[in-house]
Amino acid sequence: MGGDSYTEVSSRSWFSRIGGAFKGIVIGLVLMAVAFGLLFWNEGRAVERYKTLKEGGGIVLSVAMDHVDSGNEGQLVHVVGRADTEATLLDPDLGVQARAIGLIRKVEMYQWQERSKSETRKKLGGGEETVTTYSYAREWAGRAIDSAHFKKPEGHANPARMAYESKTVIADDVRLGAYRLPDFLVRKIGNETPLTLDTNFKPPHNMPGTIHRENNGFYFGTNPDTPQVGDLRIEYKVVLPADISLVARQMGSSFAPYQASAGGTIELLEMGIKDAETMFQQAQQTSTIMTWIVRFVGFLLMALGMNLVLAPLAVFADVVPAVGSIVGAGTKFISTLLAGAVSFITIGIAWMVYRPLLGVALVGIAGAIAFLLFKKAQKIEPAMPPPVPPVGPPPVPGG
Repeated sequence: MGGDSYTEVSSRSWFSRIGGAFKGIVIGLVLMAVAFGLLFWNEGRAVERYKTLKEGGGIVLSVAMDHVDSGNEGQLVHVVGRADTEATLLDPDLGVQARAIGLIRKVEMYQWQERSKSETRKKLGGGEETVTTYSYAREWAGRAIDSAHFKKPEGHANPARMAYESKTVIADDVRLGAYRLPDFLVRKIGNETPLTLDTNFKPPHNMPGTIHRENNGFYFGTNPDTPQVGDLRIEYKVVLPADISLVARQMGSSFAPYQASAGGTIELLEMGIKDAETMFQQAQQTSTIMTWIVRFVGFLLMALGMNLVLAPLAVFADVVPAVGSIVGAGTKFISTLLAGAVSFITIGIAWMVYRPLLGVALVGIAGAIAFLLFKKAQKIEPAMPPPVPPVGPPPVPGG
C-alpha cells in the first residue's frame, strides 16, 4: 500500500482562544442537558424493559411448531424448531443465486483514505500553535469516500461512486413448521456462511472492466495482487436454514411483537434450541448490559460538557503555559468528579420517579450515612497542644 503525508501549522492568539472557550460553554451546557436527558430516559427504559420481560416470562406459552392452534391467537408464545425455506434468492446485478434464507453481498472499493493527527503546543502569552499531519493511504473500504473534502485532494482522487454497493436479500417465505416468519424476525437469524460459487457460473457478459472469479465472489480490476484505486471486490454470504427459538405474539399463522401492559414490546429470537426461561434470562442480561453502557455514555457526555464549561479558567491561566497546564489538569479532575456526582444525582432522581420505593430507600440510606458522619465528626475534639515550659530561671522556693 502506498501512502504519503501533508503537514499544516496553524496558530491561535490568546484572545481568539478566550472567545472560543466562551463559545464552548454553550456547547458544554447543551451536552450536559443531553446527558441529563439520556441518563433519565435510560433508567425509565430499564425499568420498563424489566417489567415487560417479567410480565412476558409469567404468561408465555410454549407451543409446538407443527400446527397452529387458533386458541392461542394474540397470546405470547414460545416456539422452537428449524427455520427453513424453499426460496431461491437472486442478486439481479450479477446473477448470483442460492437457496437460502438470506443472500448477502459485501462490496469494498480500493481507495484513498485520509487520517489526521494533531499536536498542540502552548506559547508564552496564552497563544497556541497546532501542527496537524494528514496521512494518506490506499485501503479497502465498504463505502465511497469523498476525496474532494481531503485537505490535500491532489493526487488522492477517488471515484465519485461505487458501481455496486452492499445489499442483503431475504426470502419472502421462511417457515418454522406450520408458521411463517415475518421479515423482522427473519432478519434476526444468524448462521451466516461464505457462499461458494459454482465452478460453471459466469457473470453477465455486459459487465464493465476486467472481472476475476474468486471462491465466493468477484474481483473487478486488472490484477487482484496489485490493486488499483477504483478496484472492487465482492464477496457473498448466505444465511442457511437453522434451528431457532423465538418468543412473540401469535397472529394467525405468523408472529408480531407482543405489547405488554408495562409499555414495552417482546420479540425475541435466539439461535439454537432454548427454553423460554433461558431466553427471558438472556434478554434481562442484555438489557442490564445496555443500561450500564448508556450510563457510561451519559457520564462521558456530562464530563465533556463540564470540562467545556470550566475550560475558560485554563485558557486564562495559559498566559503562563506551565500554570495553564496545572489549571487545565485541575479543571479536568474537577469536571470528572462533578460529572460523576451529577450523573448519580440524575439517576437518583430518575429512580425517585421510576422506582419510588428503591429511590426513597437509597436517599434515606445516604441521608443516614451523612448524619452519622456529621455526628461522629462533632465528637472528635481537636488535640490540645502540649504545655509550653516557662521561659527564664525557675522560681526560688519561698521567694
